[in-house]
Amino acid sequence: MTTLAHQFEQYGAWRTGVLQSLAEFQSWLQQHDLYDATAEERVQRIQSVLRSDRLKVAFIAEFSRGKSELINAIFFADYGRRILPSSAGRTTMCPTELRYDEHEPPSIRLLPIETRLQEASTADFLEAGTSASHWHSVPLDPSSPEGMLAAFQHVVETIRVPPAQAESLGLYHEEDPDAAYAVDAEGMVEISRWRHAVINFPHPLLRQGLVILDTPGLNAIGTEPELTLRLIPDAHVVVFVLAADAGVTKSDLELWRGHVGAGHRRGCLAVLNKIDGLWDPLKSQAEIAKEISGQVTSTAQVLGIEQGRVYPVSAQKGLVAKVTHDETLLARSGLPHFERVLSDQLIPRRREIVADQVHRSVQDMARGAQQLLQGRRRDIVEQLFELRGLRGKNHAMVKHMLMRVQSEKEEFEQSISKFQALRLVFGRHSADIIKSLQLRDVRSTMRTAREQMKERFFSRGLREDMDALFAQLITLITDADSKIGQLHQLIDSMYRRFNAEHGFTLPAPMQFVTTRFVAELKEILQLVQSHFGTVSMLTRSRPHLVQGAFDTMASRVLENFRDLNRDIEVWLKSVMTPLEAQVREHQKQLRRRVDSIERIHEATDTLESRIADLEEVLNGLDERSGRIEAHAQRIIRPDGAGMEGEQLAVA
Repeated sequence: MTTLAHQFEQYGAWRTGVLQSLAEFQSWLQQHDLYDATAEERVQRIQSVLRSDRLKVAFIAEFSRGKSELINAIFFADYGRRILPSSAGRTTMCPTELRYDEHEPPSIRLLPIETRLQEASTADFLEAGTSASHWHSVPLDPSSPEGMLAAFQHVVETIRVPPAQAESLGLYHEEDPDAAYAVDAEGMVEISRWRHAVINFPHPLLRQGLVILDTPGLNAIGTEPELTLRLIPDAHVVVFVLAADAGVTKSDLELWRGHVGAGHRRGCLAVLNKIDGLWDPLKSQAEIAKEISGQVTSTAQVLGIEQGRVYPVSAQKGLVAKVTHDETLLARSGLPHFERVLSDQLIPRRREIVADQVHRSVQDMARGAQQLLQGRRRDIVEQLFELRGLRGKNHAMVKHMLMRVQSEKEEFEQSISKFQALRLVFGRHSADIIKSLQLRDVRSTMRTAREQMKERFFSRGLREDMDALFAQLITLITDADSKIGQLHQLIDSMYRRFNAEHGFTLPAPMQFVTTRFVAELKEILQLVQSHFGTVSMLTRSRPHLVQGAFDTMASRVLENFRDLNRDIEVWLKSVMTPLEAQVREHQKQLRRRVDSIERIHEATDTLESRIADLEEVLNGLDERSGRIEAHAQRIIRPDGAGMEGEQLAVA
């Protein structure tokens, strides 16, 4: 088993362990009446994060750099042959995602190139249930390597169309300096038949959540904004592939600077492939090693990265070595070392991020349960204090105590009336916040901007329009943030009032911040501006340049606002839950206090038994408090070791 496969297996086992421990904690909380709507929401969020977690690796290169061969060597050598088409010249013609969804049959879904004429991004077509009719599906039989190889050939299919049709799709422009070479002797232009391919394949690593993105070359990347604006930025690791014999060519450098952004991307690795081309039998091993080292140094200097981030490999020899079980050739290919680096880059960092999300939610669940226990404990201590004070007292004193507790109960009922009135105010403020961020209004804003930008012919005008649009979108969020701040002050005053008047010990309510959503908008804007800055205006007709980039950008913006709306709704529900839970619990305890004293008033010989019952309950609450912390720790470290404490401390 390779290092990459082993780490993926460990990561999958860790996620399974977290889910099992979470289910046990959930059941325990329900059993002891400590499970509320907020806890349910947090459990669902943890389950969603773990079950839908994906680790994305994007492979980027100009054509003929051996990118598909590298993917075959790393992930598919166990099949004993190439799975992805790999040959001289162009192979990958459209962005291809390899993933696995157990709810779908093994297949290759292909999005026709004609969908570029529609006002929708690839992400829009990928949304389940909305665009299934647009896709062409090819069944995939994982038990047949020959059948899979034949099915995978669909990904590289091309069609020949007149230049006018290619131009209407944004894939040809007569003013492009290379346009003359794109037209064949019959006056036709060869283009990819497909816009996007999704391969649902039950490979062991894909089952564990790995997603592989195989991209076409520079020209195709420039014509499909989805890659620049979504797929590549969303990847956890980007593998940039070059050829050792050619070094960094002009088109390689353009691709690196314009679409990879390696200078400020921590998760980007450069692979210097085809080092076997430097294995000259007339040179000594030392001379060959020196030449490869020189190419690595030169590549690092040109790309502007550390030399340690350039990895010399021979994907073809590595694949052959794995298939033939030639350990000597495998070691010489450099592939095992790169696989170790890839796994170290990808899995520990992703696990750290997911563990941090789990840790935060579990700690919130534990804190909420502890607050409920603390409220119960406080009320029982008060009851014990009252009941112990009745020892040796006459009937009149018991009656006086009963009247006092009943008065306290009535006073609390009046506070609840005020609480209900404040909840109405809270509801109105909440509705106002939600209304100000409705997706319908955001879509309308985007449509208006889209129509305006269609008329722009110069990048400066496009940039100004885009800046204005994002300023408007950011204002929507900052205005909502101001309203959220006012609502938080209202909730905070409610918490402080009940703490002061009724002895509650609730901590200050959680503050909701919109910072990350504003940051996401700014990042999208930066990507869009970079896209317009690096894609030549002559390589595509301007309407398609604007339309394609705008559709992809709009999809990301709407997704950001969708997440914002979801998180605000969760916050609105959860921020009131601790207070509501304490109010209900205090009501329940007051009724029990009245009931206990009434029974004692009617039959004084029940006093000692009631005190004993409460003392037993109190001891049980202390034990449950410890169990809550034990469950929380078990979820965070389900394998007995888990993440290091220093890493979790940041949560």
